[in-house]
Amino acid sequence: MRIYNYLLQIIEQKGAAYLVLLDPDKLTGQKLAEFVLKACKAGVDAFLFGGSLLVNGTLDEQIKIVKEHSSVPVILFPGSESQITPAADAILFLSLISGRNPDHLIGKHVIAAPILKKIGLEPIPTGYVLVESGKRTTAEYMSASIPIPRHKPEIAAATALAGEYLGLKIIYLEAGSGAEASVPIEMVRKVTSVCTVPVIVGGGIRDTKSVTDFVNAGAKCIVTGNLFEDESRWGELEDFARAVHIKEKR
Repeated sequence: MRIYNYLLQIIEQKGAAYLVLLDPDKLTGQKLAEFVLKACKAGVDAFLFGGSLLVNGTLDEQIKIVKEHSSVPVILFPGSESQITPAADAILFLSLISGRNPDHLIGKHVIAAPILKKIGLEPIPTGYVLVESGKRTTAEYMSASIPIPRHKPEIAAATALAGEYLGLKIIYLEAGSGAEASVPIEMVRKVTSVCTVPVIVGGGIRDTKSVTDFVNAGAKCIVTGNLFEDESRWGELEDFARAVHIKEKR
């Protein structure tokens, strides 16, 4: 698992990895190229690529732009089995373990697995845990699942541990794109206290203090997404990367 091992190496070297989620419906063309250049210069470790819908353009064309302007991995973060392409370096093979929708636990995986085998794309088995964020998010709506209540960190911990025991290599705590509130710090602390696999935290992260808090609570990967769809905030990329890479501060 080349890209998975790369992430483990980054975590070992830097303390945590900084991933930026690119939505192909939001950043395109020259703007995408400009953003990728700035992100790489700032210290982003990898790009996640995908969205709940795919309306504009094609994945292949946009991933090509990313790879032409970057040397870090592009990892698919698919909204559906239709968002699979060999242009990427790996894919988060997501199982929505916080929900009870069989399509998102195993159904869509059965469709996707032969495709991944055929094109040789590295799957990274990932336990996807949706967390209540203050409003109904796109991920919640599209997956037809109920998120874990914010005030129930013990449910999140038990769910994440079950995912690890099932053999999943990463646990992804997600508040959802455009979330009003990020994953509660106590929930992150509870999950990381019981899991030995890396824990990703994403959704609703808008400031570097939150990043520092999550990493100190044990998160090993931090994801920001629509925050940087606002071009006026691109200058903050380096601050976010510095907040994630705690070992590099020493």
